[in-house]
Amino acid sequence: MSDLKKIKEEFSLKLKSKLNLSEINQVKSDLFGKDGLITSQFKKIGLIDDSERKKFASDLNLIKDELNELIDLKTKEIEIEHINTKLEKEKIDVTLPERNFSSGKIHPVSQTIDEISSIFSEIGFNVEEGPDVENEYNNFTALNTPDNHPARDMHDTFYLDEKKEKLLRTHTSPVQIRTMLKDKPPFKIIAPGRTYRSDSDQTHAPMFHQVEGLHIDKDINMGHLKGCLNYFIKEFFEVDKIKMRFRPSHFPFTEPSAEVDIGYEIRDGKIVIGEGDQWLEILGCGMVHPNVLKNVKVDPTKYQGYAFGIGIDRLAMLKYGINDLRSFFECDYRWLNHYGFDPVDVPTNYRGLSR
Repeated sequence: MSDLKKIKEEFSLKLKSKLNLSEINQVKSDLFGKDGLITSQFKKIGLIDDSERKKFASDLNLIKDELNELIDLKTKEIEIEHINTKLEKEKIDVTLPERNFSSGKIHPVSQTIDEISSIFSEIGFNVEEGPDVENEYNNFTALNTPDNHPARDMHDTFYLDEKKEKLLRTHTSPVQIRTMLKDKPPFKIIAPGRTYRSDSDQTHAPMFHQVEGLHIDKDINMGHLKGCLNYFIKEFFEVDKIKMRFRPSHFPFTEPSAEVDIGYEIRDGKIVIGEGDQWLEILGCGMVHPNVLKNVKVDPTKYQGYAFGIGIDRLAMLKYGINDLRSFFECDYRWLNHYGFDPVDVPTNYRGLSR
């Protein structure tokens, strides 16, 4: 019997016996490894006479293919046997109750910021952002705030150095300064974000959220400001009409300045916006002071505009019936599960998220 036939019969018989994967790999190594039997036979081809070489090579390739096929079949047979054994031992009890699935909630502040940004974007405002840690110039000086203004006092502002040059911003108005310094008019932006003041009670928190609005262009007046705020308030509170009044006030960065009140009434223990003869203050606003424009290299003889600041947390409290500002920051999942919003996929032009 030739060497090729001996190899074929010996390993065919072995591959028909009961083997595991480790033994199969050993068979492959014995046959086709660097010094394997089939490999060695291929090395002999060059030493065989020309008259016999063709037949030898043909027989060798045939045996190689047959043994490879047997190895593959044996491997699949072992894998199938392993799967069947696993299925018999690891049965799934489909009668078990499903596991509880909890989805997160969108915080009312995040929801309110989303709504505000969407409403103002509809009338051409861009959203700008800035750092929470600001310098004194952007937060006070550039906004025409005098050195002796109470807002600069330690009891109101969180300063981060002894020289009072770095601080946690007390409003998002510094974003207006940054925007005007890096660009040229016209400007039409809102700047929502976190702000910080040393204050804490039922309606105040050391950290809270504001949105500043700024519109600088030629021939802008108080009428544009009133129209903008009237549109925003009606859209945000989802009412067809709104009672709104401007009360004279004072802010260093606007002249003239005003506080804005909206009409409301209490009905069945709830605040109803847009009706009644009671008034609720919701924001401050005014025409940008010429000194502010000069500080950002904008010519006040050519450009003018309005600015406004709104407390985001207060708006959320009014719209969603939340009576304590501190609850926004207490990380109580029960509260968030009640007042939060379900995250859902919505069209890009949809104003809010589903409750």
